[in-house]
Amino acid sequence: MAESGSNHTAEVVLNEQNFEVLVAKFIPTSQYFERSFQMLQNQMKDFKEDQKELKIDINRRFEEVHQGQKDIRADIDKRFEQVDKRVEQVDKRFEQVDKRFEQVDNRFEQIDKRFEQVDKRFEQVDNRFDQVNAKLDTIIERMDIKIDAGLRETRSMSIRLFSFAMIFSAISMAGFLAKMTGLF
Repeated sequence: MAESGSNHTAEVVLNEQNFEVLVAKFIPTSQYFERSFQMLQNQMKDFKEDQKELKIDINRRFEEVHQGQKDIRADIDKRFEQVDKRVEQVDKRFEQVDKRFEQVDNRFEQIDKRFEQVDKRFEQVDNRFDQVNAKLDTIIERMDIKIDAGLRETRSMSIRLFSFAMIFSAISMAGFLAKMTGLF
């Protein structure tokens, strides 16, 4: 080394002890590698734990979606049951109409007996028969119109309810996917 006031330089002798010190300073020890390996293992352990937590969260979310679908299906089933009840009411009304037709048939039988008994009233009965037919046609037309309207309304209500359920499911799934992907 050079001193500030003199021109002396010190020489470094390369002997075995100095060589070992140089090697020890430049080549990392096994402790360095052990610490590096331990850090890598800790990072891998943390990564695996994070993966487990993510898997548990994903499974929970899928279970929530599955439960939501079950709830929607149950609601749709309830609504179809309501539609079935309305159809049963229509069936009961048809039964009432059938009974009325039976009553009308009974009246026709009575009219036939009257035809046999009284020739004088034949024209009156024919006129009355025409009136009854006209009334029946009017009643049947009205009933047909009401029944057709009821069936159309029931069909359109079922389609609307089903469409609403499907749109709601699609919106729910889109929201769920957006939530999972982090869009909002």
